[in-house]
Amino acid sequence: MSRPTTRAPKLDWTDPDCPVARTLDLVGDRWSLLVIRDAMDGARSFTEFQRRTGIARNILTERLRKLTAHGLLAQRTAPSGRRQEYVLTGAGRDLFPVILTMRQWGERHAFAPGEAHSTLVDEHGTPVPEIVPTGADGTPLDTGTTHVRKTR
Repeated sequence: MSRPTTRAPKLDWTDPDCPVARTLDLVGDRWSLLVIRDAMDGARSFTEFQRRTGIARNILTERLRKLTAHGLLAQRTAPSGRRQEYVLTGAGRDLFPVILTMRQWGERHAFAPGEAHSTLVDEHGTPVPEIVPTGADGTPLDTGTTHVRKTR
């Protein structure tokens, strides 16, 4: 898994020993994850992110700064040479399974049966299969078969 090469200092972690809490501190608000989602779907410009999400300009500006500062997005000159665009870094792309899992949870629990919603498909147009975490031996994992080992 790739790590950001530069990371803005964060001295006020919600729970400094918990990877889940640190991740939420970085991307746990809805706008950050929607920006990442749209970057995964090809959005690159400020205007595209704003149009797709409906986010206020000031909030979008702050989220793009934060995601860039923490190494999830990088800024580069657009091919036209006229403006800057945002692209996912390796750390940003590493959020794909997180976004996919949230999408699949939403498909199961956030829509009424038969209610229309978007579908994620692969390059051949086939719906992406359900993600099921498995152990080293291939056995499905869940809350009953895992536990957190504290580092201290």
